[in-house]
Amino acid sequence: MSTLAFILLYGVSYGLVLCLIALGMLITMGLMRVVNLAHGAFAAIGGYLSATLIAHAGMPFPLAICSAVVAVAVLSLAVERLVYVYLYTASELDQVLVTIGLDFIVVAALALFFGPDVLPTRLPESLAGSVDLGFRTFEVYRIVVTIVCIAVIGALWLGFERTTIGAQVRAAVDNKSMTQAMGINVPRLFSLTFALGCGLAALGGAMGAPMLPLEPMWPFKYLILILVIVALSGSGNIRASVGVAMIVGIVETAGRYFFPQFAAFFIYLLLIALMIWRRDGLFARRRTA
Repeated sequence: MSTLAFILLYGVSYGLVLCLIALGMLITMGLMRVVNLAHGAFAAIGGYLSATLIAHAGMPFPLAICSAVVAVAVLSLAVERLVYVYLYTASELDQVLVTIGLDFIVVAALALFFGPDVLPTRLPESLAGSVDLGFRTFEVYRIVVTIVCIAVIGALWLGFERTTIGAQVRAAVDNKSMTQAMGINVPRLFSLTFALGCGLAALGGAMGAPMLPLEPMWPFKYLILILVIVALSGSGNIRASVGVAMIVGIVETAGRYFFPQFAAFFIYLLLIALMIWRRDGLFARRRTA
């Protein structure tokens, strides 16, 4: 029971952090139809920036995370206007090549400025301890991360499914010219949506730094897990991404616990099996003949 509780608790918290990061890519790929493989780079920048603000500027932990998210969102607006605006009408191959190139640039920059080793992440004393749940102890930080992730994901779902802005984004993707004819500024809408996605990535990278250690190869190291969640969630399905992310987190945690040397094998096996079984998404409705 203790082992099962460990796998479930740690797997769910780990999966929700991955979900928070993946949701940003789900917005750009599922809603905006842009293959943004540089999404992990924005998450890594957010993590590095928050850790630097805490260690060298003495900034409180919550303020450092918020500052990193805002900074990455602003940076993404500039990158979107300089690079991504030309990718909206480009082929998928061009989108892949350009965004992978951005990943290499960020990896090189992180190695140059912060060195090749893992960057330590310092938690405040209030979050560094553990709490006794009765059947086992659990890190306070993971509990806080789980609560924050659930709140952010819930707010995001409500924003896209129950507000006018969410309807405008979906309309702009489906019929850009008609949306513009209705008086909606589509370029600005896309820019703000892209900044939101990158901000979510930065939030996940900053909050998840103790679980997903910060290193220069971060954009590539966790890209596969993020892509697995996006691929199995279906096109822009936020609710499905939560379930998929928790499954991925639990499988990854169980694999590392029982078979540390073959943990990645189980993720790829899960991806292959589910893509064959449910190629439209894990929670998508089955096609009828």
